Amino acid sequence: MTFRSKYIITLFLLILLCTTSCREDELVVPTEYDIISDFGRPATGIRGFYLLNEGNMGSNKCTLDYYDYLTGLYARNFYAERNPDVIKELGDVGNDIGIYGSKLYVVVNCSHKVEILDARSGTRIGQVDIPNCRYIRFHKGKAYVSSFIGPVLIDPDAPKGAVFEMDTTTLAITRKVTVGYQPEEMEIIDDYMYVANSGGYRTPEYDNTVSVIQMEDFKQVNRIPVGINLHRLKKDRYGKLWVTGRGDYKSRPSRLYVLDKKAGYNRMIVTDTIPVACSEMAIRGDSLYYYATEWNNFTASNTISYGIIDIRTKKIVNTNFISDGTDKDITIPYGIAVHPETGDILVTDAKNYVSSGSLHCYSPDGKKKWSVRTGDIPAHITFLPR
Repeated sequence: MTFRSKYIITLFLLILLCTTSCREDELVVPTEYDIISDFGRPATGIRGFYLLNEGNMGSNKCTLDYYDYLTGLYARNFYAERNPDVIKELGDVGNDIGIYGSKLYVVVNCSHKVEILDARSGTRIGQVDIPNCRYIRFHKGKAYVSSFIGPVLIDPDAPKGAVFEMDTTTLAITRKVTVGYQPEEMEIIDDYMYVANSGGYRTPEYDNTVSVIQMEDFKQVNRIPVGINLHRLKKDRYGKLWVTGRGDYKSRPSRLYVLDKKAGYNRMIVTDTIPVACSEMAIRGDSLYYYATEWNNFTASNTISYGIIDIRTKKIVNTNFISDGTDKDITIPYGIAVHPETGDILVTDAKNYVSSGSLHCYSPDGKKKWSVRTGDIPAHITFLPR
């Protein structure tokens, strides 16, 4: 028996012992472990990554996976074992995840809360209640969470959304600002926050603006017209913003927009519209990696695509970053991340949305290195520093 096999068996027995002692009468589903062959690399600044599985709405199946680059162990659904006294575990629909300092923040949309864990151990520190919360960003000791405010419901009279400010030391809500309708992702540049407003609950009367919040006073000072049904929003290293619009799923297609401070302007404006559909993106260096799963109500089908854009020229330089043909193994791409040091590309597959998904890792030149089974609807990845 190899040392690695002895290590895994010992680890499993210790976890099983802890589980039995913590919950005598309640079943705790044990963490499952897979060994990934791509391990034991020279030390980098990244220890591993967390993968948040959304779980189908109403199923209360949001789960958390973790991959350790040094040991090669992929831990599937370990939250229950690390936190055996938490009722209903993580909750319903995990919508975002992020690490700030020593804490891991998990935004659980339909459970209306942000779970705060120790980033190293995964043990629960506490929770902050925020209605219909969506995405999280961090700035100067604070966490900022976008919120739809209203109930999870298509409603032409749905209220405007908000961004909540949370102190990362005390976990207290300190400020709140009203923005556009159904706000999604956010970024902060030069003490201004930019928020993509979707208006998704008010279909077909979608919002089409990016809210601008002055951080010092925490007030909305502008709304920039961009495109309908906005969702993703990422900043690059040159201070530009990349914003996705989902369109109306009919005649107005998904598009990718670029916001920048044009010469003679002291504020962000739309400078470019990239004629591609984009569902999610990840930026590393001068490359923007994207995939699209564009639904069309007329055809009742998805159009799936992958690509790379040079953020300097704003040109598409690669129409499929998966070069070995294994993109055919992916049913529904649902998340993407790029290792900040190695350039490995991680793509998740939601498959049928109701059973286990998959995570695929590709080398920088687009060849598949490994795949692993995940929880239901794998979506959001954050890297853990060493």
